[in-house]
Amino acid sequence: MVSRKYQTTKVTTVYAIVFILLVPSSSSFNWGSECYKSIISFGDSLQDTGNLPLLRSPNNTPASALPPFGKTFFHHPNGRYSDGRLVIDFIADSLELPFVEPYLSGRNGNFSSRVFEKGVNFAVAGATALDMDFFNKRGINNPMTNMTLGDELVWFKQFFTTLSGMIVVSINHQKIT
Repeated sequence: MVSRKYQTTKVTTVYAIVFILLVPSSSSFNWGSECYKSIISFGDSLQDTGNLPLLRSPNNTPASALPPFGKTFFHHPNGRYSDGRLVIDFIADSLELPFVEPYLSGRNGNFSSRVFEKGVNFAVAGATALDMDFFNKRGINNPMTNMTLGDELVWFKQFFTTLSGMIVVSINHQKIT
């Protein structure tokens, strides 16, 4: 039987190879910074730019909010499960957009103080594509979070109604593994 860790690594490698194949060889290629005005992202730790630490209480800090995470590029922990940038950061950079802010950083209706007009990230580390009932019925516990893609979509609906004047140009979603 193949281990789950090996399967995840294999799937991630396939995504990386596909992404590399899709990148044009010409360095003068512009990804469409004139076409895309914002990024809206859903996913798990591969896309989470800081929602998980904002979900947790201060005495239950996730590893992504502690060193060494963030040290290479940001020089401090920032909620990303990486010591540098995530794929979503490189996509934003290539589109000449700012890094995508975590949705929960605008909690309590404080959306105007952030750059959400250029994008918002609903991804949460550990989030699953299936509802928690599926896992609970099978005795499977997710120790990281009980967030699901469905929860992220609820946030998206709340966000969209809060900023009803905002025109969403592009939706970028990542397959949750």
